[in-house]
Amino acid sequence: MSTKAFASQADMADRKISFEQLSAHGWAYTAEGDPNSGVIIGERAIMVCDTTATPAMARDLIARIREVSDKPIDYVLLTHYHAVRVLGASAYQAEGAATVIASQGTLELIQERGAQDMQSEMERFPRLFRNAESIPGLTWPTLVVGGGNPVAGEVPGRLSIDLGGVVVEVFHPGPGHTRGDTVAWLPSEGVLYSGDLVEFEAGVYTGDAQLQEWPATLEVLRRLGATALMPGRGEAMRGAQQVELALDYTKRWVETLYRCAQEAAAQGLDLKAAMAHTRAAMDPVFGHVFIYEHCLPFDVSRAYDEARGVKNPRIWTAERDREMWAALQD
Repeated sequence: MSTKAFASQADMADRKISFEQLSAHGWAYTAEGDPNSGVIIGERAIMVCDTTATPAMARDLIARIREVSDKPIDYVLLTHYHAVRVLGASAYQAEGAATVIASQGTLELIQERGAQDMQSEMERFPRLFRNAESIPGLTWPTLVVGGGNPVAGEVPGRLSIDLGGVVVEVFHPGPGHTRGDTVAWLPSEGVLYSGDLVEFEAGVYTGDAQLQEWPATLEVLRRLGATALMPGRGEAMRGAQQVELALDYTKRWVETLYRCAQEAAAQGLDLKAAMAHTRAAMDPVFGHVFIYEHCLPFDVSRAYDEARGVKNPRIWTAERDREMWAALQD
């Protein structure tokens, strides 16, 4: 791998933003591979799923919401703890969104590593954090949804919220992108907001992942039978066939990555050799997608750790990010 600009520091070109309707009450806010946000507009209230990286960025989404609805934004859902998803929350709180929802696992991750992640991601994504001065600090949930592992037959905490004319089910389907991933599901309209548990034609970041469990969690989502899906990154998917395509894309990435890491660990390869081994399998399939080169070093580092028995992902700090990146350059 030749020396490259660190993470996404060379990616400073603005992305085209789209705000489109997926169903009677479901909307998708997408930006050509940048982190997506979901909007559910009821007759009484609105929920936003993932808040964008900064309050300044969030105000653009709020302006688009106001073009189609004057209902109060009462709820904000954090699908997981990563800074690019949660640090815009104060803009919605200024709009009156008093309830910030997250899983127990996400709360624990914010407590454990939220401050380190905030600094880490600000350095990785300078374009997304152009207006970092507008961020008042970490985002904390005010309503916490219980955990549980449905793959093992347990019943997870599930929250049903009636926004007026549409009920949103919020629950933790199992570990994957993080151990605290939470989704929003509109059963009456077949619309799923997956957060980064599902991506499409974009890099699947796994730096904080539970790779062994992730494929089973994807199958939990598949059994919902969604007919529309807003992934964490990539275009909104319409129709059951497109939803399957996104689930399969994500599963292939995760399984290929983890298999390569297991092979590297079994062969006694070091991290740099594990990276080369993984590239041989993944570059031909995924090398063309947005944010691939950013994600892969972090992904291989985590997969290599997990394959060698490190169950709880090590905390990424700005210093660790750069040390890892430098170590994997040719």
